[in-house]
Amino acid sequence: MNDLMSIPCVLMRGGTSKGPFFLASDLPVDPRERDQILLSVMGSGHPLQIDGIGGGNPVTSKVAIIGPSTIAGADIDYLFAQVRIDQQLVDTAPNCGNMLAAVGPFAIEAGLIQAQGPTTLVRINNVNTGKLIEAEVPTPDGKVSYLGDASIDGVPGKAAPIALTFMDAAGARTGKLFPTGQSCELIDGIAVTCIDCAMPMVLIEAEALGVSGYETATDLNANKALLARLESLRLEAGRRMGMGDVTNQVTPKPVLISKARKGGALNVRYFMPHECHPSLATTGAVGIATACITADTVASRLIGLRTPPIVLSIEHPSGHLDVKLQERDEKVIAGILRTARRLFEGHVFAKPASQFVCAA
Repeated sequence: MNDLMSIPCVLMRGGTSKGPFFLASDLPVDPRERDQILLSVMGSGHPLQIDGIGGGNPVTSKVAIIGPSTIAGADIDYLFAQVRIDQQLVDTAPNCGNMLAAVGPFAIEAGLIQAQGPTTLVRINNVNTGKLIEAEVPTPDGKVSYLGDASIDGVPGKAAPIALTFMDAAGARTGKLFPTGQSCELIDGIAVTCIDCAMPMVLIEAEALGVSGYETATDLNANKALLARLESLRLEAGRRMGMGDVTNQVTPKPVLISKARKGGALNVRYFMPHECHPSLATTGAVGIATACITADTVASRLIGLRTPPIVLSIEHPSGHLDVKLQERDEKVIAGILRTARRLFEGHVFAKPASQFVCAA
C-alpha cells in the first residue's frame, strides 16, 4: 500500500509564474502541517527541487490555495505561499499577482463559482493581505477559455486575456502606503523609497549602487557584491517598515529602477528577494506604478511626477508590463492584463506531515 499522501492538485501557469493549485479543503487546517506538506510536494531544500514538482526558481516555486470566501463582498479566498528553494521555509506574508491570474479560472472549474455569460467577474479575497482583487475571466459558452489573442512579455505565445483590478492595494502588509512615514529616506547613504502597495518593496536607483539597471537578470545574479548590498538595505528597510527581522521572509522586495530606454515610463529590475526576476511581479508593478504617481519618491524624482488616470509601461528584462491607474473614492485603482493556462490535473504525492520535519 502506498504510504505517501495523495492530494488533488492542478498545475497552472498564472502570468509569468507557475505552481500547484489546491482546494483549501484538501489540505490540513493547521498551518504547520500544511506547510510541511507543501515543502514535501515542492521538494524544498534542494536547488533543483529534485524530489518535488517545484521548478528550481522562485517564479516556479509558488502555491495557491483556494476556498469559499470567508468575508462579505468576495466570492473566494486565495492564500498564496512562496516556497523557498534553498531552505525549508514557506512564506505566506505576501500576495502574488501573477499566480492571481489563474485563481479565477481554477475557482470556476473547481465549481466554487458559476460562470456568468461570456465573461465572469470573480471577486477574490487575498487572505495574505486582506485586499480585494477583481478578475474578469473569459467564459464563452459557460466554460473557461484559455485560448485567445492576448500576449504578455515573459510568456511565449498567445492566450485569453484576464483583466485584474486591484481595488485598494495600499498598505497590503503594514496598513500604510509608506510605513516609515517618509516617501524618500536614506539607508546607509542611499536614497530609497520604502513602499507597501500590493507588495512591500524598497525602491533604489540603480546607479546609486554602481550598476546601470539594464543588466540581464543572469548578470545581476552573478554580482555577489550587489546582492549582498541589496540584502543589507532590505533588512534595514524591513526593520524601518515595522516588519521586524525579515531575514527569513521574502518581503520587502528590493527593486532597482532606472530611466526607460524603450518608450516606457520606467525601467526596473525586481528581486525576489535574492534573485532578479526574469520579468516583473504583477504586485510589484502595481506598487512601482503607484510610486510614479506619488510626489517625492525615488521613482517620481527620477522620471517626473505622473498623474492618473494614466497607463504606465514598466520595462523589465523580458519586455514591459502596463499598469492602468485611476482614482476612485479617493483610492488608487490599478488594472493589469494577464493570461493563464491549465497545465495538468491529478494527484500530487507528499510525505505524511508526521514524517516531514519543517525547519524552524
